[in-house]
Amino acid sequence: MSNTLTIRLPEDVLEKLKETSRRTGIPMGRLVRHSLETTLSQNKNSPLMKYAGVIKGGPKNLSSRKGFSRG
Repeated sequence: MSNTLTIRLPEDVLEKLKETSRRTGIPMGRLVRHSLETTLSQNKNSPLMKYAGVIKGGPKNLSSRKGFSRG
């Protein structure tokens, strides 16, 4: 089922969208849908993301340390 959404775009964004559509041959609606799907599928609120980059001082690669590999 198809739903319609009306949005207002600033002129510069609309021009970029039109140019991309002309250059790629992809309709503007499909470009917008793809961009929305990509943005909405990114899980930026993952519970573990708050720890990204905060752990310091540990070994750079635990898998290369003796005793940590299961082989």
